[in-house]
Amino acid sequence: MYVNRTEFRIDRMAKVLQVSQSGYYKWVRRMEAPLTEKEREDQILKDKIFELFRQSRGSYGSRKITAQINKDSERPINHKRIERIMRENDLFSKTRKKFVCLTDSDHSYPVAENLLARDFNADRPNQKMVSDTTEVSTEEGKLYVAGILDLYGRMPAGFAIGLHNDRYLVMHALEDALTRGCGGKGCLLHSDRGSTYCCDEYQEMLQTNGFVCSMSRKGNCWDNAPMESFWGKMKTEWLKPRYKTRAEAIRDIYEYVWSFYIYQRPHESIHFLTPYQYCRAA
Repeated sequence: MYVNRTEFRIDRMAKVLQVSQSGYYKWVRRMEAPLTEKEREDQILKDKIFELFRQSRGSYGSRKITAQINKDSERPINHKRIERIMRENDLFSKTRKKFVCLTDSDHSYPVAENLLARDFNADRPNQKMVSDTTEVSTEEGKLYVAGILDLYGRMPAGFAIGLHNDRYLVMHALEDALTRGCGGKGCLLHSDRGSTYCCDEYQEMLQTNGFVCSMSRKGNCWDNAPMESFWGKMKTEWLKPRYKTRAEAIRDIYEYVWSFYIYQRPHESIHFLTPYQYCRAA
C-alpha cells in the first residue's frame, strides 16, 4: 500500500487487502518517525549478528553470537536481546542429530579397559586424547574420516581421510598427530573397541610411541562423547548432507578442522574461546 499510495486511493487498497485505514496510518507514522536510541542500537547489532551468522554458515546460536559480540563491546549485551533480534529476523542455528555406528566390535582382538571413564577434563596438552571414525557421503561414494582430538582445549591433533574404514585409516590419523608433535609418552588415547583400533598393527603403533590405550564400553557412545560431538558439529555446522564429488567433501572437511574449528569457532566448554585462543592463553 505504501509503495502504491500515489497511484491508488488508500481506502480502495485497504478494502482490497482487507486491512483498516487507521491501522495503515498508524503503521506509516511508525515508519516515518525517527528511530529511537534503542532502535539504532538494535540495527547496529542486527548487522553484526548477520555477519557472524553468515561467517558460521548458520551454525551459531544466540549464546555463541552474544559471546562473540561481547568480546568487542564496551558494555555487555544480554543474550536475550540477541535472541530476540535473531528470532525477529528468522535466524536459527542449524540442528540435526544423526548417529551412524561404524564400529565393528565383532572380532577376537583384546580390548583395553575404559581408563578415561568419561573424565573429559585435561590439565595440559597431550594428557588425554579421544579418537573416532565417521563417514561422509558423496555421489562418487563414501569417504571415511578418522580423527584425534586433544581434550585440552578440544584441539584437533590428527586426521586422515580415506576410501576405506580400515586399520590404515586410523593409523594414518595417528601418524598425522605424531607428525604435528601431538601425543607421545604417557598420553591417554581413547577410542571405541572396533577392530581397526584393537588390531595388532595399531596397538603396536600406540605402544611404540608410548600411548596409554583406553576404550569405550561396548555399545556406549557416551564414553567417547567429545569425539562424537565433534563429528556432529562438523556435519551440522559445515558439511553438506551429500556432495557431488569426493574432492569437494575433502576440501570442506579440511577447512572445518584446520581453519574454522580451531581459529573461529567458540566452544562453550572452554568459556566461549576458540581452541587456539584457549591453548595460547595457557
